[in-house]
Amino acid sequence: MAVPDRELVIPGARTAPPEPVRRPAPSPWAAARRRFVHSASGLLGTAVLLVIVLIALFANQVSPYDPLKQNFRIERQAPDLAHLMGTDEFGRDVLSRVIWGARVSLQAGAVAASIALVAGLLLGMLAAYYGGRADALIMRLMDILLAFPYLLLAIAILAIIGPGLLTAMIAIGIVYTPSYARVVRGAVLSVRARDYVLAARALGASDARVMQQHILPNVLAPVIVQATLNVGIAIIDTAGLSFLGLGTQPPTPDWGNMLAAGRSYLIDSPWMATFPGLAILVTVLAFNLMGDALRDALDPRLR
Repeated sequence: MAVPDRELVIPGARTAPPEPVRRPAPSPWAAARRRFVHSASGLLGTAVLLVIVLIALFANQVSPYDPLKQNFRIERQAPDLAHLMGTDEFGRDVLSRVIWGARVSLQAGAVAASIALVAGLLLGMLAAYYGGRADALIMRLMDILLAFPYLLLAIAILAIIGPGLLTAMIAIGIVYTPSYARVVRGAVLSVRARDYVLAARALGASDARVMQQHILPNVLAPVIVQATLNVGIAIIDTAGLSFLGLGTQPPTPDWGNMLAAGRSYLIDSPWMATFPGLAILVTVLAFNLMGDALRDALDPRLR
């Protein structure tokens, strides 16, 4: 009967230490998520934004009064227990109008930033991937748009297509398209010469497939950061257009037209303009905090 071989153990001899357990490296997105979670300012901005979004979504349940209902018996009433932010020149509750204005302002900022994101992403990828005349034509057009002041260009576009919330969002989207196109173009130029892109093209992959599966996922990080920061700026710009009477039209509650209405009563009734201004300040600050945290999380070199 054969005896199985046994490892010879010498008393007093040192045994080799066990091999360390090798864990797979986390994916870049998982590492970025972990860095973002450890950012106090990013979590604060995200929490504030979540509260504002929930208030905007459930404005009908949260607002204490109808934002359009007028009551001239309590016009320009100071803040009290019945009206925590006072009333405006038509006796409408300012708190209710600020709550409903959050829905309009967030919608305007998100839609405007989305328009700029899609257009800038498409134009920037086409310019960098094909180069040559396409690159020169697209980027010269972007340079022409960048030569105009943002708000002046938006006013010019609104003068052509007419005032209104939808047209204001389109105008702001067009105004911010060049900034996205430049960011995407720079990112694509650094990616298109990588080995995996050259290998995919050598294997016969179409241009659309290469851009969708190999280039787009590697240029999303700076675009996401740019979009997050631009939503806050778009809210300011759409509020500015509404302040000038080119955006949301009364009586629809909007932070911009509320500021425009309250500027005539700053001395006697300062709450009419103070609370919409604070709402813009808090919302834009929350977007900036979250955007800065995303930038640090998605670019480890900035840590």
